[in-house]
Amino acid sequence: MAGLSCGIVGLPNVGKSTLFNALTAKVAEASNYPFCTIDPNVGVVPLEDDRLDKLSAISGSEKIISATTQLVDIAGLVKGASKGEGLGNKFLSNIRDTDAIVHLVRCFEDPNVVHVAGEIDPIDDIEVINTELVLADLQTAEKATERLEKQSKGNKDLLPTLDLMRRASEHLNGNEPIRIMQLTDDEKELIRPYQFLTQKKVLYVANVSEDSLPEMENEYVQKVREYAQKEGSGMLSICAKLEEEIAQLEKEERGDFLESIGLTESGLQRLAKASFEMLGLITYLTTGEKETRAWTIHVGDTAVKAAGKIHGDIEKGFIRAEVVSFDDMVLHGGRVAAKEQGKLRSEGRDYVVHDGDVILFLHN
Repeated sequence: MAGLSCGIVGLPNVGKSTLFNALTAKVAEASNYPFCTIDPNVGVVPLEDDRLDKLSAISGSEKIISATTQLVDIAGLVKGASKGEGLGNKFLSNIRDTDAIVHLVRCFEDPNVVHVAGEIDPIDDIEVINTELVLADLQTAEKATERLEKQSKGNKDLLPTLDLMRRASEHLNGNEPIRIMQLTDDEKELIRPYQFLTQKKVLYVANVSEDSLPEMENEYVQKVREYAQKEGSGMLSICAKLEEEIAQLEKEERGDFLESIGLTESGLQRLAKASFEMLGLITYLTTGEKETRAWTIHVGDTAVKAAGKIHGDIEKGFIRAEVVSFDDMVLHGGRVAAKEQGKLRSEGRDYVVHDGDVILFLHN
């Protein structure tokens, strides 16, 4: 199962399918017309992590299993999607099933690729999509309010949720996303079951042409960056066309190719890392003869919760976690030598796991 699921959204012809082809090396039909992606294409992208190769070499592992990001290519939304325009509600429900939104924005001129609105205006493009998501959420909030008004007459416990739905409706009526609403921890719990689309975190991705390499900067990119900062969202630039070319190369050739155009890592890796960071995710590592593996958990997760990622039985029968930092594993050449040097720690169930911890769980 993927550690994280991101829905790639954007207007038609902004480069979503091109990006998807590149990121997953799985070909989604990329054509110069809207709606060429009818069903949401899903691909699982491994997060490159040099630490796994180093641990695998120490342990003589048979295989390496990376952390993953699941990317869902959601067909181009258009104005009126919340009312069923274009391919409307079907795609709004596809977004609902993802953990976060990657919002791809066209930041390049190309007379050969039609723009759905006839001109390049990244902020207008962003607002078309965001407005549709707000309108879809407003429908959700208003329906919930109606239902809660009836139910709360016989159940006063529902009044705080009713009040929250009224506030959410008012907030959405101002064309503001739920993610910038001021909510207490209790209110966050109350609102979670409603799965508001605009509650999801967003990473804005400016898609530039090869003319903008290697800086990936232009006037459109700057506008997207300012918009994202104002909203408190993340942002990065990529060239989807270039990523598609990189995906065709053998893994060994990619580093040299990137270096030749002045880049240090692919857009895939920057996007995967930014997605992890956006959702507060980290990885801890396990290693042995059978496999070396990265496990995805949230920042602040405890040892017992991390154990549950491997298997529920390990969580239930948890005794302790033997933890060595990745640096100490490499420095001393393995767990046994690290232990001899006093670098292995025995931690209890409430230990907060850190990114890069190499853990062996002891359990009943």
